[in-house]
Amino acid sequence: MSDYKKIADLIYPNITKDVAYWENKYKPRDIGGAEVTRFAPSPTGYMHIGHFFGANLDYRISRTTPNGRFLFRLEDTDKKREIEGSDIVALKTLAYYGIVPDEGFTIDRTDNGEYGPYRQSDRTEIYQTYAKYLVSIGRAFPCFCEKPEGKKEVLEKREQQLQDDKQMVEKDPCRDLSYKEVKANIDAGKKFCIRLKSLGNEGDKVKVYDLVRGEREIGANCKDCVLIKDNGIPPYTFAHPVDDHLMHTTVVVRGEEWISTWPQHVEIFDALGFEMPKYIHTPVLCKIGDNGNKRKISKSKDPEADMRFYIQAGLPTSAVTEYLLNLMNSNFEDWRTANPEASINEFPFSVQKIGTSSPFFDIVKLEDVSKNIISKMTSEEVYAHTLDWATNYDYAFEKESKERLGDGFVMPYVDPNTFGQYLRDNKDYVIATLSIDRYTAKPRKDIAKWSEIPQYYNYMFGLFNPQNISDYEYNFSKFTYAQAGQFLQDYLKVYDSNDEKDVWFNKIKEVANAHGFCVDNKLYKSNPDAYIGNTADACSLIRLAITGKSNSPDLYSICKVLGNQKVAEKINKMIEILNK
Repeated sequence: MSDYKKIADLIYPNITKDVAYWENKYKPRDIGGAEVTRFAPSPTGYMHIGHFFGANLDYRISRTTPNGRFLFRLEDTDKKREIEGSDIVALKTLAYYGIVPDEGFTIDRTDNGEYGPYRQSDRTEIYQTYAKYLVSIGRAFPCFCEKPEGKKEVLEKREQQLQDDKQMVEKDPCRDLSYKEVKANIDAGKKFCIRLKSLGNEGDKVKVYDLVRGEREIGANCKDCVLIKDNGIPPYTFAHPVDDHLMHTTVVVRGEEWISTWPQHVEIFDALGFEMPKYIHTPVLCKIGDNGNKRKISKSKDPEADMRFYIQAGLPTSAVTEYLLNLMNSNFEDWRTANPEASINEFPFSVQKIGTSSPFFDIVKLEDVSKNIISKMTSEEVYAHTLDWATNYDYAFEKESKERLGDGFVMPYVDPNTFGQYLRDNKDYVIATLSIDRYTAKPRKDIAKWSEIPQYYNYMFGLFNPQNISDYEYNFSKFTYAQAGQFLQDYLKVYDSNDEKDVWFNKIKEVANAHGFCVDNKLYKSNPDAYIGNTADACSLIRLAITGKSNSPDLYSICKVLGNQKVAEKINKMIEILNK
């Protein structure tokens, strides 16, 4: 028996299965060459928009072939950084956006599929079997060196290497220990990790291929990297090759930050005799910072980094998905222009159309997409979405975000219980309100998210309670408060919500004319100083009294839905304030 085999048996006496057992257990998938992708987040916090971007790519690539599979794997090997419940947050976020894995770790923390366990902490025996195999053939070894105390020490070591003009070649001093030396260390109770015995040398190159970036030649691995940590658990470096081989992943989508460690994966795949999957390294999502420069979206600075931001702000799922598709595929915008009514599921997603430069994530453009989508919904659909938002809004997120980002982070405050109950109690009235200016050739595009609806329609929902003239968007200078109040008082005497629109408008002109407004626009333009305003000013004054705003949906329709009593209450309230 060789020393390698004896060392392998010595350090892993309890690993009795061999690699052939696992290879036989996880046979190749019988799906006719379809694509298999996986989303494998670490449960270390909320789902970042960049991770969701990658999950979308995974999902859509799996759908480019019949019988494609999209699986969810939990990479929970970093127990120090794990945050309880973040695994469920990730799954719920995907489900909210209609992305349901075909197999994998599930929301009730069980496995669904034949290639599990899908949680890495449950796969320790598998990893150690393959690590034992590499030790037995001389491609891995136990390392008893004390690890650096922290990140600072590691950085200092690398800085010294650079000063000494040394390549980052890290050959471990334990790589050639004999069986006797290994046994002596184990008998002494020393902890050990398992390292790859790299065959790379300074100056070696390796060719790699990315489905988007194409073929490139990069420096080969020269580092005896860690395969199994001293706690028996692998880092991503080793878990990725083992998991994606046994689960028969065909395409690995990951961030471009992994390109630098790609040579390590190449050597590990080669040492294990595995065929490598195809890779796509995605660029990071960026935004324009306060200084005008491009920077990546930050967990600590940007609320939009957290996928809960979009859910709790009430952005429609279809808007977020559509905007991300626009960032993923360069031809999406042209397709949408040519197919304005088509479902996004009809879009012919293409890997070849994925860009390599970091896309700009623009929240304003996302909201424009959202406004367009909401404008096409029926009032019943808008009502249902708003009710769902009002019922489920999570104020713990607002508190958490303010603690993280300061008081500058502001979400619209509406008590979900109060507003949700209002929506339930006044369903027909709310739907009638949401119908205003909706079923026209050019519906208004004012609403980007459900959280804006309470404030946008505050005058309809009893949420606008002015106390001073400054509470209105009052910007008239040609007539006095007294003149405005007298006009409104006389208008109220003739208003009737049962009037047809032309009758209603004629009444406005009659009262306006009696109060010094010009009802002939040509005449007004020829001599504006002779009047206190025109018909438009008179209508704007009524609009202001009813809504508090200088711009609103159709005034006649607003008054019609409100009815005589509410119109009278609003106009009398403004008259009272004008007379203060």
